[in-house]
Amino acid sequence: MTNSLPTFFDEMQINIANTDTLNVREIYNAYQHWLKSIPKDLLDSKRQEAEVLFRRVGITFNVYGNDDGAERLIPFDVVPRILDAKEWAHLSAGAIQRVRALNMFLHDIYHEQHIIKAGVVPASVLTNAQYRPEMFGVNVPQQIYAHIAGIDLVRTSESQFYVLEDNLRTPSGVSYMLEDRKMMMRLFPELFRRYSVAPVDHYPQVLLKNLRAVAQSGVHEPTVVVLSPGAYNSAYFEHAFLAQQMGVELVEGQDLFVRNNAVYMRTTQGPQRIDVIYRRIDDDYLDPLVFNANSMLGVPGLLSVYRNGGVTLANAVGTGVADDKATYIHVPAMIKFYLDEEPILENVPTYELSKSDDLAYTLAHLDELVVKEVQGSGGYGMLVGPAASKQELEEFRIRILSKPANYIAQPTLALSTCPTLVEAGIAPRHVDLRPFVLSGKTVTLVPGALCRVAMKEGSLVVNSSQGGGTKDTWVLEEAIETPTTQQAEKVEELSC
Repeated sequence: MTNSLPTFFDEMQINIANTDTLNVREIYNAYQHWLKSIPKDLLDSKRQEAEVLFRRVGITFNVYGNDDGAERLIPFDVVPRILDAKEWAHLSAGAIQRVRALNMFLHDIYHEQHIIKAGVVPASVLTNAQYRPEMFGVNVPQQIYAHIAGIDLVRTSESQFYVLEDNLRTPSGVSYMLEDRKMMMRLFPELFRRYSVAPVDHYPQVLLKNLRAVAQSGVHEPTVVVLSPGAYNSAYFEHAFLAQQMGVELVEGQDLFVRNNAVYMRTTQGPQRIDVIYRRIDDDYLDPLVFNANSMLGVPGLLSVYRNGGVTLANAVGTGVADDKATYIHVPAMIKFYLDEEPILENVPTYELSKSDDLAYTLAHLDELVVKEVQGSGGYGMLVGPAASKQELEEFRIRILSKPANYIAQPTLALSTCPTLVEAGIAPRHVDLRPFVLSGKTVTLVPGALCRVAMKEGSLVVNSSQGGGTKDTWVLEEAIETPTTQQAEKVEELSC
């Protein structure tokens, strides 16, 4: 590790008050002892081994808009991010609270719309492009719309986490959480004898249990499938992975058909009725009879069956309105309105550029802020003011002025850093965290998350489409004490 003092909160090291000394955080003590005993060459070889294994398994993705069409690996970092049990309890409670409120919000805006009538959320939410009028008055099982939610979190200090974004449409990345753990256990088994790390490998079973729990009433042995757009989708590996891990069929739109208010799958034994569809296709492409008439990915007539209660879709049609950045601003108010609770996790302070004062402030401080399109994703349509050139700032200023309501702005957060293996050695790189919240009979999380890391020095953009990587997230089941010299020597022996 470098000896220079970090300017951001570092997951592994903290400054001792009123000194120029760095102190390793307690939860990283055992790892630090182990890391000191490992030559960089060995870590490099382990990283190369991981790359070979990931390619062999097929863990790749495509970047939309790239002409070469080449499949790429998401860079995998061999240094884990570690959270203690207390930190995880706080994060999981906050994420569960948030998803409960968002599900209640979705039910409300597609039914009585109490929150709009109360003036807590503006009526403009009903004109959002992701709001689906076709869902108005439709009752979904157990009033669950977001069965799988990815909540993006960032950290700015030892005690301060913020919610950066809610992902409720077709959140991806959980396969990397699971595969990163398998890879770490294969590469460094000795570390898992030093740390009591909570397991995550039961996620597919929890997901399947929750999906079966939201089948229509009266269905005792529901049939679940994963609906994918196909092999050219950037997240196809994850679709196939989850279907295989759950032991259910991976299907495409052409494998399904509608008959007599039911959805059937074509099989060699004849049609088989489907009860729950975990769909990884966006709303616009689900049913060409209702949405995009040119879609070859969906199932004609699917929405009619869904609206009539003949099949369950996870996530529900119309969830996108709740994860839009324009709606994100109002989630703390939703929590108070529906749950009568104070938010456990705070939003990042956000400026609504549809408001004249917020617009004026943003334009005056454009070089200090992060500006995002309200319906953008994957790091696209975004300006990071402090990293932008004068020309980029002026070009974005013009875009904002043409349609202010299409943007929000936020301060440039001092995202925490985590030690990361790069060409020069171990160095701090910025990270975020995406735990996955599952809603069924209960709302739960497995004790782990997708940790994304900005591999480029100084970069705050962690998205894989923008060059970001991933690392394993360890949630400790118990406190870890600093190892004795004898224990540290034992760790060194195991690592050889």
